[in-house]
Parts: sequence; C-alpha cells; structure tokens
Amino acid sequence: MTAILQVRDLVKIYRAAGDEPPALGGVSLSIEPGEFIAIMGPSGSGKSTLMNILGCLDKPTYGTYVLDGVDVSRLDDDQLAEIRATRIGFVFQSFNLLPRSTVIRNVILPMIYTKVPVREREERAQEALLAVGLDENTWYHKSNELSGGQMQRVAIARALVNDPAIVLADEPTGNLDTKTGEIILDTFRKLKEQGRTIVLITHELSVADHADRTVHVRDGLIVDVLAGDAA
Repeated sequence: MTAILQVRDLVKIYRAAGDEPPALGGVSLSIEPGEFIAIMGPSGSGKSTLMNILGCLDKPTYGTYVLDGVDVSRLDDDQLAEIRATRIGFVFQSFNLLPRSTVIRNVILPMIYTKVPVREREERAQEALLAVGLDENTWYHKSNELSGGQMQRVAIARALVNDPAIVLADEPTGNLDTKTGEIILDTFRKLKEQGRTIVLITHELSVADHADRTVHVRDGLIVDVLAGDAA
C-alpha cells in the first residue's frame, strides 16, 4: 500500500536560534491510508514544529514531505495554501468556529474557497455533520448555542467537507471534560473505520491510546513508535 503521507529526513533550523539545536533533526515517518496516528512529546520536543510542517503551515529547511503523491516540501506559498484548503482538514483545541453563524454555515465555509459548486455545498455539509453524529436539529442553531462536544464535532465536520487526504487534529480534547473527550475520540475512531486518515497531536497518553500508533518525539527526533490500545 502506498503511504498517504511520507516525510524523510526532515530538518528544521530556525536561523535566529543561534547555537540552539535544530527544532527537527532528521525526522522520517510514513502513514498509510486509513491510519489513526497520535504524535506526542513534551514542550520543546519538536512536535509542534512537525505538526506545522505536516499541516503545510511551515516548510522544512531540508528533507522531503510527500502528501497524497505531491512533494509539498517543494511548493511555494500559494501552492501550499491550495494544499491546506483542499488536502488537509484541520481540527483545533479551541474549535475556531464563527460563533454567530449557524452550524451548517460554519461547515460550508471551507468550500467557499474551493471549486465545489454552490448547489453541492449544503448537501456535502449535511453529509459531514451526519458522519460525526450531529443530526438535523442542530444544523441551524448558531454554534455558540451548542455544548463544547457538539462544537468540536462541528469543527470535525468542517474538516471533512473538502474530502482531505488527512485530518490533522491539534489537542482536540484539550478544552473538553473527560466524558466529552471520549465522545470526540470515539468520533475519530468511527471516521478511521470509514477510511479517514487522522493525525492527532496530544500530550495525554490516555488520548494517544485510542490511536493505531503513537509517535513519540523528543529533542527534534522520533524516539519511539508504539501501537496504541486500539491497534
């Protein structure tokens, strides 16, 4: 099976850092289609730098990053913006929803910047909301009228509407209580079972245990890759 995501010998050096070691010192990683991967590491480990490169928010100093058959490490800023809009679905700890817009409007928003025909946008938004377990009685509420767990599921639906190659989730349970966090992690597991590829950044072992594999990062290097309890 061809990897959906492959990074090889990634190095990231921040020039202003002086004699500081590189943020990434030569990271290589392959992720297969439909895998659920967790990335863990302490503060300063390099996991945030790795996440930014995987999300095409930053470029490596050296090395290659191939996403869905495209070497994105060679793209310019405009091309990276296109990849972010169409091939990566982002889920953030703070939801990043428009509070006075309806649920369905929030989910439609990413499609405004793509070539999805207007007549298809609401249908695709509805399909994404159903995929994360939100039924029609929530779709036309404003997002600030929802619970934290519902808002995060709206954010996940928004990440799915452009049919991305990967869903990149940054501490998606960080603002949620334990019970609600479990609901969100169960949502990710169901999406994985539907064939979605998920890369989740976390500092909690209990969260990482839901993944197929956990990649541990320290001092800018991958130091261990372990199977999760769900594998």
